[in-house]
Amino acid sequence: MKIVVRPLLKSDWDSVSKIYKEGIATGIATFETECLNWEQWDAKYLSNCRIVAVNKDIVVGFGVLAPASKRIVYRGVAEVSVYVSDDFRGKHIGETLLRQLIEDSEKDGFWTLQAGIFSENKASINLHLKSGFRVVGIRKKIGRLNGKWYDNHFLERRSDCIN
Repeated sequence: MKIVVRPLLKSDWDSVSKIYKEGIATGIATFETECLNWEQWDAKYLSNCRIVAVNKDIVVGFGVLAPASKRIVYRGVAEVSVYVSDDFRGKHIGETLLRQLIEDSEKDGFWTLQAGIFSENKASINLHLKSGFRVVGIRKKIGRLNGKWYDNHFLERRSDCIN
């Protein structure tokens, strides 16, 4: 299987939204219960550092960054999101996407990436740890979804090349 990583385009939205809906359906990928429309999604995420993983012209995963804060002092800190299609999980696509996001983010001047991950989502936590993130803490009962409280692992990765 040959995976190509390229910038995410508006024309990828149908595929990206399908993959995001699969993440929502897991119950441990996001607190969102519905997929945003393109305009809402486009406004939420940074216009740079948006990528997709493609296999045989099919989008099989995506990675994006969202600003951690609107305050200027945090302009180099972003929250990372990586999603992989159900049919392609366990094939190192998340690792490929996260590695590329790290590289792209550093080129764009980001010194810290952070992630809030459901404590039950062991695969995602392990992916981030393997990619140089560290657990900063666990937010107990940070959010409620379908009547159940969930803890979140809060992870961060500090750039080695931006001082």
